[in-house]
Parts: sequence; structure tokens; C-alpha cells
Amino acid sequence: MPSPDRPSDSDAVSRWVREHGRSVRGYLLGLVRRPDVADDLAQEVFRRAWQARDRYQEQGHERAWLLRIADNLACDRARRQGKERTVDAETWRQLEPADGSTQPDDLLVREESRLELQQALDRLTDAQQRVLLLRYYGEMDFAQIAEVVGCPLSTALSHARRGLLALRKHLAENAS
Repeated sequence: MPSPDRPSDSDAVSRWVREHGRSVRGYLLGLVRRPDVADDLAQEVFRRAWQARDRYQEQGHERAWLLRIADNLACDRARRQGKERTVDAETWRQLEPADGSTQPDDLLVREESRLELQQALDRLTDAQQRVLLLRYYGEMDFAQIAEVVGCPLSTALSHARRGLLALRKHLAENAS
């Protein structure tokens, strides 16, 4: 029951969605690569968070907690349905922050860059992808990432380093 000092549950959920919805959806979209599925999973994240709100421990980071739920849902979905690696151009447009560019040449270059990045990401291990997506879309530090993926900090750092090296290598090969 809400008290005068504690916001109502609907206020808490609204705040979670407002403050963390973009990170949760961006992370899920990076994993499942389908906007409709990412939207459904994001909605499920907040539903489960609301159901588990009494078990949430305030000393943790809300974003890490929500992204942990998102990560678990995406992993469960991948196990149930197998890995999907189909990505359309619209998905990558939604992943990329808008920069206001409207020049056709700029759009073509950006589209080619997105496709190259997609191919490079597809070559990474699942762990490397998850860590890099949490870092970029979740805007998390590595201690929080380690908490979300359930690994030691050194392992999260290692996945990030190896993932970035693999991305650089693949992108450099394609640039030549």
C-alpha cells in the first residue's frame, strides 16, 4: 500500500519506463533485432519488474535490475526459438541515434556502415554482443554489466575488449 512518502506503484512503473525504457528497449532490440519483439519483451520486463517490486532491493541500481530481467527474457526467448539473425534496414535505423542528417549521400553511407556493423556484430560471441550492447544501449559501467550478465568484472571487461578488437578487425578488413 502506498504511503505519503512512497509513490504509488503506477507512479513507480511510469518512472521506470520514462527513465529506463529507452535503454531496455535498445538493449533488447540489439539482441533480438526485431522492433516488434523488442517492444513485446520490453513490456514484459516492466510487467515482471512490477510483479517483483517487493523483492527488489533498493541498494542496487534500478537500471541494472531491469536490464537483468531483459537479459533473462531475451536468453529464454533465444533458447525457445533458436537464434534469429535476420535484420532489416528499418531495425538498424531505429538502433542508430538520429543525427539530423537528411542528405541522400549521407543516408547511403550510414546505411552501408550499419550493414557492415551488423555483419561484424554477427561474428561476435553472444557474450561479447551482450556486453557491448549493455555498454552502448544500457549506458552501464562494467561493474553493472557484470552484475546483469552474472559474471566477474574481469570477464565482462575481457568480453568487451575481445569484442571491440573483433569489431575493429572485421571493419578494417571490409574497409580495405
